[in-house]
Amino acid sequence: MTANTNRFDEAAVGAGDTPGRILSAEPMTARLLPGLRHPARAWRISYVSTLANGEPTQVTGTVLVPREPWRGPGSRPLIGYAVGTQGLADKVAAASWQLRFGVEYESLFIASALRRGWALAITDYPGLGNPGTHPYVMGRSLGPAVLDSMRAARRLSGAGLDPHGPLGIYGYSEGGCAAGWALQLQPSYAPDLEIAGGVVGSAPSDLSDMINFLDGSPYAFLLFYGVIGLDAAYPELDVLQYLKPQGRALAAVFRRTHAGFAALVGIGLGAFVPKQVSTYCSTPPFEVPEVKARLLENRLGGIAPAAPVLVAGGTAEQIIPYPQAVKLAQDWTALGVDVTMHSMKGREHITGALSFAGPAMRFLAERIAESREITLRRGA
Repeated sequence: MTANTNRFDEAAVGAGDTPGRILSAEPMTARLLPGLRHPARAWRISYVSTLANGEPTQVTGTVLVPREPWRGPGSRPLIGYAVGTQGLADKVAAASWQLRFGVEYESLFIASALRRGWALAITDYPGLGNPGTHPYVMGRSLGPAVLDSMRAARRLSGAGLDPHGPLGIYGYSEGGCAAGWALQLQPSYAPDLEIAGGVVGSAPSDLSDMINFLDGSPYAFLLFYGVIGLDAAYPELDVLQYLKPQGRALAAVFRRTHAGFAALVGIGLGAFVPKQVSTYCSTPPFEVPEVKARLLENRLGGIAPAAPVLVAGGTAEQIIPYPQAVKLAQDWTALGVDVTMHSMKGREHITGALSFAGPAMRFLAERIAESREITLRRGA
């Protein structure tokens, strides 16, 4: 490693590689808006993580550490921040690329966390900012990427983070899916990361139910994202074989889009072309038994997180059905998890994100404070 740049030599990822190992790190400028910097030191990192099939992979991301010294008790907290749907385009849909240019739509929430003095590890997820295709909403691929970004951030020498400092996880929408799976997998996959608390907002926790909810709606284009995500996570399914030529053409278009552009294309085309995904399929892919089995494997709620969790959903949701949030909270509670359910009355998906941030960060702050007290009592 070169001391003045904190750059690591790129290394190949191989079988048995250590999850969270840093492959490369380079200082960058992270912007809140074009021309306006976040008040933080920033690095774009590449690190080792694990895919749904258990194979190691390379993932990129961003580590942000506030420039102001930590003035709170104990060590500076680190939050694994899981961003919502960014898109599928290899470059422009990567959060690290968008932060570089000040066009990341979650930057206001990121700035709020930085103002609390928290450091952030923001994964790009597999297939965004790095080779491959993004396994969209496939939680068994997303959860490890969140956890391993936190491992990598702790190992980043220039960040100066306490390897035993307090940890939290934050996510909304696809980020809620990633955060939920990170919390579920942590006890078995990353027992070295003791999570103080996690927040899961409007997560697509039941993908089969999502299909019924979105098909025929203005947001049916997200189902094309889902087909592509399935194909990326489980290539042996060859999900694209079930699409007609026009379906494959649309999938090829969406594979190269940022989420904002995809919404414009999907909603705009909805006025001229059918919104039922079945129109583009020779066989409905989500009804194929092998596909249904993989969807079930990626359903949130069947594994107990070790940390307290805030689950939230908007009662007027047009993208993620509100009952999914309620069911997720019930499922985790039944497993003995300390769950707080937060219903955002009258909120749809976008206004829900705004309403979620404040309660979510207060919840994390409270859980981090509690974890410090527990640590102090242990040491007494």
